[in-house]
Amino acid sequence: MKTLYSREELHQGVSAMAAEIAECYKDRHLTIVGVLTGSLVLVADLIRLLDLPMRVGVIAASSYRGATTTRGELSINDELMLDIRGRDVLLVDDIFDTGHTLVKVMEKMQEYEPNSLRSAVLLRKHGRQEVQADPDFVAFNIPDEFVVGYGLDYEDMYRNLPFLGALEEDDLKAHAETVKQHQL
Repeated sequence: MKTLYSREELHQGVSAMAAEIAECYKDRHLTIVGVLTGSLVLVADLIRLLDLPMRVGVIAASSYRGATTTRGELSINDELMLDIRGRDVLLVDDIFDTGHTLVKVMEKMQEYEPNSLRSAVLLRKHGRQEVQADPDFVAFNIPDEFVVGYGLDYEDMYRNLPFLGALEEDDLKAHAETVKQHQL
């Protein structure tokens, strides 16, 4: 698999984004809401870099199921989300691809009347955006490749990689063969 960003490069990019966020929210209490499951690694690193009073919660949103790279129906589950009414909220997600997930989750969160609502993503993928919105904070801009690692997955695998990699055709074939072998 091709490495797009090493562990060190990821740390530098997330640190730079954290500095922007800290400047934006200085002297304010922040509520961070991570989008499960892809944002877990980013949220964990981000909150350790922010010297702000904060609360941390999660919301579940998914539009991909199984061995697919095409978007399906978006499912949002806000049962685990903190009370955000009247709070300054930062929604954190792993990737801004078509943009549909971020837009829909932000629309859902607006129903709970936060004081302010912004978004931060690890990655913004070029060439795939289908919405008239952009994240407020972005650590990296990437080409249109299927990426894994640092929380991002393919069929619920590879989230634990400490780097960001791009799956190529040979990687997908090898993955399929490994899955097939484990099912026997």
